[in-house]
Amino acid sequence: MMTENQSHVYKFLLLGLPIQPEHQGLFFAMFLGMYLTTVLGNLLIILLIRLDPRLHTPMYFFLSHLALTDVSFSSVTVPKMLVNMQTQDQSITYTECITQTYFFMIFVCIDNLLLAVMAYDRYVAICYPLHYGIIMREELCLCLLAGSWILSWANALTHTLLLAQLSFCADNIIPHFFCDLAALLKLSCSDTSLNELVIFTTGAAVVIFPLSGILFSYGHIGVSILKVPSTKGICKALSTCGSHLSVVSLFYGTMMAVYFSSSSSQSHDKHIIASMMYTVVTPMLNPFIYSLRNRDMTLALGILFRKK
Repeated sequence: MMTENQSHVYKFLLLGLPIQPEHQGLFFAMFLGMYLTTVLGNLLIILLIRLDPRLHTPMYFFLSHLALTDVSFSSVTVPKMLVNMQTQDQSITYTECITQTYFFMIFVCIDNLLLAVMAYDRYVAICYPLHYGIIMREELCLCLLAGSWILSWANALTHTLLLAQLSFCADNIIPHFFCDLAALLKLSCSDTSLNELVIFTTGAAVVIFPLSGILFSYGHIGVSILKVPSTKGICKALSTCGSHLSVVSLFYGTMMAVYFSSSSSQSHDKHIIASMMYTVVTPMLNPFIYSLRNRDMTLALGILFRKK
């Protein structure tokens, strides 16, 4: 199962989900349905935004890229997990594992940054409505999007190059359903202090700063609403920010569950279930949140079906 030369392994074993063998078929069907829902739902959002001219605004521009990221994010881990469940072959090659880690880090990072950019867009729309068109011009939107992609790419490439320098000398069993960076560092027989240092330093750029930006934006939105307390103003703010705030809460809530499950508990099962929430469940729920709680998306969806 493993070839070893004291510096390299050619295969890893993914233990997968904590599921009894007799329940594999049921869970395979469930996760396949969730994955297809994720892909179709997010592609539908992209299609609606593309076809409806009223949705050609900065808010929906960023939403379409978030939907694309969610599809990609889910596609990095779920198809391989489904194949392993169906074939009962838990192996993954070294190259596939490193590649999966690389793309996983790209899309989890771009998700963080896009949510922060969308929060800033809502902040400008509510706090500076008269200057919204001037501030959120097309050039700024493209720069924010390009900056998010470049930062995500650079962050993922840095971690991947450092990971590729490590040696895996004995144990090749990953107690997860995908090649998680933290799990790979624990398997390495090399000194991982540099990897851990980079994780902590880049974590500020890809997690702490975006989350701080989101909290800053919504803090100012809340202050702006309280200055002119009216039912109309509150309803407008909820209509404008409700969907995005729900997605932010779901995404960061599940990520925090992963952090606490790995730091305060020795149970791998809890960590895997928490990871499943933000890699599978969150991307699936995002289209429903934006469709059901957003009037513009609901209208666009109705128009599309009436045309059909």
